[in-house]
Amino acid sequence: MGRAVTVHGAGRLEIQNWPTVEPGPGDALVDVVYGGVCGSDVHYWQRGEVGESVLAAPMVLGHEIVGTVRDAAADGSGPSRGTPVAIHPAQTCGTCQRCGEGRENLCPHLRYLGSAARRPHTHGGFAERLLVPAHRLVEVPQGLSLRSAALAEPASVARHAVTRMAAHAGRVRGSRVLVTGAGPIGLLVVALAHLEGAAEVTVTDLHPHPLELAGRVGATRTLTAGEPLPQVDMAFETSGAPAAVASALGAVAPGGTVVQVGHLPSRGVTAPWHFTVPRELTFTGSSRFAGGMTETLTTIAENPSLFEPIVEAEFPVDEAEQALTLASRPERSSKVLLRFYEGG
Repeated sequence: MGRAVTVHGAGRLEIQNWPTVEPGPGDALVDVVYGGVCGSDVHYWQRGEVGESVLAAPMVLGHEIVGTVRDAAADGSGPSRGTPVAIHPAQTCGTCQRCGEGRENLCPHLRYLGSAARRPHTHGGFAERLLVPAHRLVEVPQGLSLRSAALAEPASVARHAVTRMAAHAGRVRGSRVLVTGAGPIGLLVVALAHLEGAAEVTVTDLHPHPLELAGRVGATRTLTAGEPLPQVDMAFETSGAPAAVASALGAVAPGGTVVQVGHLPSRGVTAPWHFTVPRELTFTGSSRFAGGMTETLTTIAENPSLFEPIVEAEFPVDEAEQALTLASRPERSSKVLLRFYEGG
């Protein structure tokens, strides 16, 4: 791994040297160029836990990883040396019922880069080099910068949410859409709903800066949280705030659908669930994503001006704590990247 951003507990972050593991025949070694800072990385650093995933040992952070292939897999599988790639962060069993259904994001044996959900923990990709099975490498389209390609994982999460909406509510095209929360995932949902042809995309947030960004990536209306909302056909709740769930349920018209994308607290959540029966509302969750990231990367490559505003800052690895600090301030930043290898 070389140098890697390692969390040792709440408030304890170190740049630590880790040995490189001996590769198997199907493994490729990747020079990591960028790692996107996710809210989960911030929570592990600030609190030593994310929901029920609690740190029990030092762990390398990061699951939004792009880079270039340093050593291709010995068995000839996967991309060749020098290929720019995004790394699929999920390891699944491939044999269970959910994997067989194409819902590998629900695999009971799933491991995710930079996650303390299992023991031993699954080290992440905030490292100078990362050994990964070659089948989890997704080639970056020609002409797409690795800076923008670093959105591949969160944009795939957003795409999965849009797919979940279409499965329950029908086409997004021509619909009135609400997105609560204009963090990176919310902004990516806005951009994808816009590309899907939504008639209106209303976005709410607590802060002016993310709302300004929402207007640049496809929102037709931006409102400060708490302002009266228009009636909509469907809502994506991306903030994980109970008050936003209440807003989404209250705004959706009869027969409408709410897709919950943001992680809610494990207890103490109250919302006007009484709306669900007389209005016949559908409320469903969206977890990570299923399938590959090729389609997502193609969409980003074909619409660079729509996605570029979401990445606002990058820091060298030696300034990892500054990067996480900025990422923890949604009123000041959107997606923050850590920069590792300069040769990509």
